[in-house]
Amino acid sequence: MPKMALSMGTLLLYLLCWAKWSSSMEIPEEAFVQERIQQPPTITNHSPKRHVVYPTDDFVIKCEARGNPAPQFTWTKDGKEYDPSRDHRVTTVSNSGTFIIKNSNGNLKAFQGRYRCYASNDLGVAISEEIVFITATIPRFPKESAKRIEVEEGDPVVLPCNPPSGPPPLNIYWMTRKIQRIQQSSRASQGLNGDLYFSNVQSSDSRNDYLCFAHFSRTRTIAQKEPISLVVKPFVLPNDTESPGSDIDLSAANSIKDRPPRFLTPFGSSSEIIALRGETLELECIAEGLPTPQISWTKIDGDMPKRKATEENFNKTLKIINVTELDDGKYECKAENVFDTVKHAFSVRVEAAPYWIKKPRSKVYFLEENAELECEVGGQPQPQVQWKVNGKPLNETKPTINRKVSQGVITLKNLQLNDSAVYQCEASNKHGSILANAIVNVLNLAPMMLTPDDQKYIAVEGKIAHLHCKVFGSPSPTVFWLKEDMETALEGQNYFVHKNGTLEIKDVQREDGGFYTCWATNILGNGTTTSMLEVRVATEIVVPPEDLMIRKSAVAQFKCHAEYDSAFENDFELSWKKDGDKIYSDQTENDRIVMDGDIIQIINVSEDDEGVYTCTARTSLDVVTADAKLVVIDVPGPPKDLELSVLNNQNIRLDWQPGDDHNSPITDFIVEETTFEPERWHEKTKVDGNTTSVILQLSPYVTYQFRISAVNEVGKGHPSVPSKKLTTISAVPEKNPKNVRGEGTNIDNMKISWEPLKPIDWNGPGLKYKVSWRRQGANATWNEQIVTKHHYFVTNTSTFVPYDIKVQALNDIGPGPEPKIVTGYSGEDIPEAAPLNVAVEIMNSTLIKVTWSEVPKEKIRGHLQGYKIVYWKTRSLLERRKRYVEKHVLTFNGQRSHGMVPGLEPYSEYGLTVMVFNRKGDGPQSGPIHFKTPEGVPEQPAFLQIANFAKNSVTLIWGPPAKPNGFLTGYLLKYQLINDTEEIGALNSINITDPDATKIVVSDLDTSSKYKFYLNAYTRAGSGKLITEEGTTVVEGVVPVLLNISSSVSATYANISWIPGMGHAASEFYVAYMNNRKGKWKISDAVNVSQNFHILEGLEPGSEYTIRLMAKNWFDNSSIFEDVIETRGKAYAGIHAGISTQGWFIGLMCAVALLTLILLIACFIKRNKGGKYSVKDKEDARADPEAQPMKEETFGEYGDNEDKPLKESQQTLNEAMKPTGSDDSLAEYGDGGSEGQFNEDGSFIGQYSGSKEKDAADENGSSIATSPIKA
Repeated sequence: MPKMALSMGTLLLYLLCWAKWSSSMEIPEEAFVQERIQQPPTITNHSPKRHVVYPTDDFVIKCEARGNPAPQFTWTKDGKEYDPSRDHRVTTVSNSGTFIIKNSNGNLKAFQGRYRCYASNDLGVAISEEIVFITATIPRFPKESAKRIEVEEGDPVVLPCNPPSGPPPLNIYWMTRKIQRIQQSSRASQGLNGDLYFSNVQSSDSRNDYLCFAHFSRTRTIAQKEPISLVVKPFVLPNDTESPGSDIDLSAANSIKDRPPRFLTPFGSSSEIIALRGETLELECIAEGLPTPQISWTKIDGDMPKRKATEENFNKTLKIINVTELDDGKYECKAENVFDTVKHAFSVRVEAAPYWIKKPRSKVYFLEENAELECEVGGQPQPQVQWKVNGKPLNETKPTINRKVSQGVITLKNLQLNDSAVYQCEASNKHGSILANAIVNVLNLAPMMLTPDDQKYIAVEGKIAHLHCKVFGSPSPTVFWLKEDMETALEGQNYFVHKNGTLEIKDVQREDGGFYTCWATNILGNGTTTSMLEVRVATEIVVPPEDLMIRKSAVAQFKCHAEYDSAFENDFELSWKKDGDKIYSDQTENDRIVMDGDIIQIINVSEDDEGVYTCTARTSLDVVTADAKLVVIDVPGPPKDLELSVLNNQNIRLDWQPGDDHNSPITDFIVEETTFEPERWHEKTKVDGNTTSVILQLSPYVTYQFRISAVNEVGKGHPSVPSKKLTTISAVPEKNPKNVRGEGTNIDNMKISWEPLKPIDWNGPGLKYKVSWRRQGANATWNEQIVTKHHYFVTNTSTFVPYDIKVQALNDIGPGPEPKIVTGYSGEDIPEAAPLNVAVEIMNSTLIKVTWSEVPKEKIRGHLQGYKIVYWKTRSLLERRKRYVEKHVLTFNGQRSHGMVPGLEPYSEYGLTVMVFNRKGDGPQSGPIHFKTPEGVPEQPAFLQIANFAKNSVTLIWGPPAKPNGFLTGYLLKYQLINDTEEIGALNSINITDPDATKIVVSDLDTSSKYKFYLNAYTRAGSGKLITEEGTTVVEGVVPVLLNISSSVSATYANISWIPGMGHAASEFYVAYMNNRKGKWKISDAVNVSQNFHILEGLEPGSEYTIRLMAKNWFDNSSIFEDVIETRGKAYAGIHAGISTQGWFIGLMCAVALLTLILLIACFIKRNKGGKYSVKDKEDARADPEAQPMKEETFGEYGDNEDKPLKESQQTLNEAMKPTGSDDSLAEYGDGGSEGQFNEDGSFIGQYSGSKEKDAADENGSSIATSPIKA
């Protein structure tokens, strides 16, 4: 935008107000770029005053300067002119006074001397300080032979180092050949000069490898001295005539060697020390003596300098840093041991090399201005000051009228352009010199704007904005600022113009944005520059992190959400600090610290994570922070400083100091003790968390040790270090044994036993027990015996006689309290009488009540334990024959005269007896009593199955109850419709009066409907439990017709194939199969009839499977086809491939078949003769379901019951019913057991597994079905 015009009135106002020119201005670098401004030379860089080099180094002598015109450089060496450009041995640098001395020049000593650089142009000459150039050699120890020093034990000795000279700093180390430092102490230590001082030697100081190393860090050199061998000889007493190898009285030797202190360094009683201002002063006192003297320091004429003075090297060195004149005075070191004290005084005088008090300054002056140059220096001795102008002493230059020199001040009046020059002030004393160049530059120049025009600045609300306006002119211009079209300068508390022209706007607001113009003016003219200020929204943390107090090992999370100006989208950064140190995202301790957006998580926090966490929201222009404190709480630290105080024989006081509470107040202290088992601790007491002492009561003759744990809300902390052990004195026992009892182990003795006292109750050594006993009611005296065990046997007693017993504890101190008397009994014998008047009352078909008369106490002959009823079943009333007798026992504890016997089987004959028993055993049984139980309700039928489905009827078959519990009178069948809807059909009933019926056809059912059937049996006592079954009637024509069904089998799969019937090519069915060993069915997805085959995979080799083709995908006992297959396996293949073809195997099989045939014929003949054989006996024993009166039997447990359902099922399916009876048949005990079982889904599979397959094989000779089969 165009620059804003300033009204003439405003400009004149500023010119009239211009009261004084500023003259302390230097020419900025930018002024040289924009315009040619002359300036006298200024030296910007030169080599240090003192430079030590080695033959291996290249040495650079620097001298750089600036000025306009460009300066020319000349040199002097030792006060004489020296031109490096004409010296072929050095290399000069163009446009510079620097030159390089190469080490290839050989001997650098020729270049040693004092150099001074002169930089000159048309306006003056600037000079450098003198540069002292010194060459040195690599420091090395002189060649010398190994040194051996012998000294008697207890004497002092000094091992010299004498390091070679070299540039500082120098570090001395005493080490061994293995590069291990010599251990130093107040007895043996290293001095400031590098020597190793021993106040008194010991035999352990003997070694042959004391090595002194001198380290010159400036030259990166380490020099090694030849090893020193120190031999410490044992002290020999005067007039000692014994051989050297004899033992020496060391205490006597030490007493002779004991001596007062004596200084090894420094010598004499006083010293004078000169210290230089600003450097470090080190005073040293090393003394010898025996015992080893101790060193201390004082300042005689004042206080020791605070925070500057330290004692080092086992107090042998006093070190004062940054010495000033205030450190002048007298210092004293004192060495003392038990015999005497010696002192040494140091008089310290502080001197100083020259230093500036007022240093002359370079300035730019305008025409006719006055100038004043001040030069004031300090130093001790007082430095000599010399003024120079353009490198020459004032007294050697032509005097000028406007220049005056007086007491370190040069005054120049009415300066003219030709007065520009470089003045030098140089001061020196014996400790050094200093020099300063001061430029007097006389210029006349209108304002020169050095800040580019149209600068853009960005600030944020509430912060400070700086708009720069760098300007140069002579006289120094006055600067003021205008905004937009304003005609008056900006002023007020929010605006401030710095001396360099910069406008500062405080507390920037939105309305501060816009264009600003900087005006600069002096008597020679004016200049302007324009700037633009853009104000953005300040960054703000709207959700600061909150202080956290969490438990150790938990997860700490801080959230810090900031809002910022959208213009900072790419410049915004959110970072975190802990206690001021930044947390970096790539240094998070194995992902223990996770930073995600504005959230930081510290996982598994510990005490180290405690601190202040700072969230920093930063843009390119502003920064805001928010702090939150993380406090980690944990179980308390262990208490410390446990102390025991004895109050009396049995009471002590335990004091302690609490440990760290880990930011959670301590609520309790738990005091634990250990006594006889050192590693086992027991809680003694618990006290309040504000308590730090407790009084404990202890037992005699016990060694105690205590520890304390602190508790806070987090939990129990680690225990303290155990206290010292404390042993209490002995005393008589305070307790007697508990649980004293007397019992006989035989009929003629009594064992008196008790619980032994715990060791803590012994109260003293030699614990024993006094056992006393007497027979009750006989006025007998006490019998006594002292034993150490915790039992005693009394022999030759009568059977079961009461005794008075007592046991008293005693130890070597004395007996315990009088014990209590308890009653004990001698040994028992078995009862000698049986209960009388035994009677039975029938309660119901399974429960009776037995009563009897109690046996007299004297007949029991021991502690009565109770009565036993022994009962057994003789037979079922449904049978004529008796059965095997299995007796059962019911026990009734305590004094009883009756008992209930449950769980009997209805309609059976039983016998029972009663006996009494004590701890010794059972008494004689009473006479047997026989009784019969009445009829009961039967169990549920053995099974209920749907044998055939039709359109509107089903055929049900069932097995009679395994336990009829009486004579069956019939069955009751109920059924109802239960289709998958909320409605349930009415319940229909059919009363079956034939007790032998096992089949019925239920008609008049709905087509394709699901029914539930309920069946229970009846006796004269009532109805038994129900058994249920469900099934669905079918619709004609929906069951697929399959022809020529066949199967082929391998080791792990089976292929089922078929031919679809006419009109059934689009039908579907399901293939179900079961591993007969595991008994679990699996069913396939729907199979289309037109597929012609289906493969079953994943079968187990050598296993038998049952396969069904089902019209539906759920089991309801209906199937299209069923077959049993066996997969091939290793055993199968081996038999057919190997053994079956061997002649011996064929012969063996024939022999087995012949023997089997003979056995069958013999059994048949015996049966026809009415004889009994083993299988028949077994059958008779198992046929009666009431043979096991206390066991609840289930269907399929016995042979008869297992065979009958299968047999009747086969008869039903073949419609060739044969009446069942008690006739025995050998065929019934074959393999029917496995066929009469139920599957998991309730379907009965026995009827298909054997007979059906056999019938099909007999009729067709194979397993192929030649005609369709309907369910």
